[in-house]
Amino acid sequence: MARLGRSSTWPRLAAGLFAVALTAGFAAPAAAEKPFDDEAAFKYSQAAIGRTVGDHAFRDRAGRTVRLADYRGQPLIVSMIYTSCAQACPVISHSLQKAIEVAQKTVGLDEFRIVTVGFDARVDSPERMRIFASQQGIKLPNWEFLSADAATIDRLSEDMGFIFFASAKGFDHLSQTTILTGEGKVFRQVYGEEFDPPHLVEPLKDLIFGRVTALMSWEGIVNRVKLYCTVFDPNAGRYRFDYRVPVIVGVGGLTMLGIGFFVVRAWIHYFRRQRKVGKMYGGTNGVVAGPRRI
Repeated sequence: MARLGRSSTWPRLAAGLFAVALTAGFAAPAAAEKPFDDEAAFKYSQAAIGRTVGDHAFRDRAGRTVRLADYRGQPLIVSMIYTSCAQACPVISHSLQKAIEVAQKTVGLDEFRIVTVGFDARVDSPERMRIFASQQGIKLPNWEFLSADAATIDRLSEDMGFIFFASAKGFDHLSQTTILTGEGKVFRQVYGEEFDPPHLVEPLKDLIFGRVTALMSWEGIVNRVKLYCTVFDPNAGRYRFDYRVPVIVGVGGLTMLGIGFFVVRAWIHYFRRQRKVGKMYGGTNGVVAGPRRI
């Protein structure tokens, strides 16, 4: 299994990739013994950031047709697995489930969507995707499991910079979770079979709380507070509101207002004094004219 380490930090990229070949498009099974170009794989995946993913059609667990356009308007998390995978894919799904639970509590239950796509088009039918979801115990809302034909899977993988190819044990592939914007553009790649919730939640916070809103509107103010004042507590495994940030900002603001008040007061006092002195010596417009000659 080709992967990007236990977390999504880029420096650990090379340590997590197996020796397999990267050719134009997807490598053939016979090429699986050749050295894997980890730098090329990373560049291939990262090059997808900013790319708009096509409006591909899939089938959900009930066999109904759904399109990626149906998910537009909100961030979408896309996880690519194959259902006959016995090791890495269940771990990826379990790690993603923990992160999603934290994300839904942090940014809101209905603020984003999740899809798991089976990329083994020959095997990953709607029924197999339903069984896989049940085996992993995934029952979270707004999470769907999709399947498609081989041509659609290839196009989706190319759009997202996802690499997979057949091997003697089934498939080798990058352990990659992709976050799309509400407009369907690749926003962030999260690498690794296992990753900490912040690797997923922080990009979602950027997309949801950092969206363009009027700062002086109530929604804009609330979003900015949520964006900067929620921090991850690794001991509790969840995000909490950090009151220190608004307190520091509030104290700093009051301090600046106090300094400004005294500066303005000092200037007013100075000009009043200058005007008074000017009148005493016959000056005009508050300007001191000096002693008058007799």
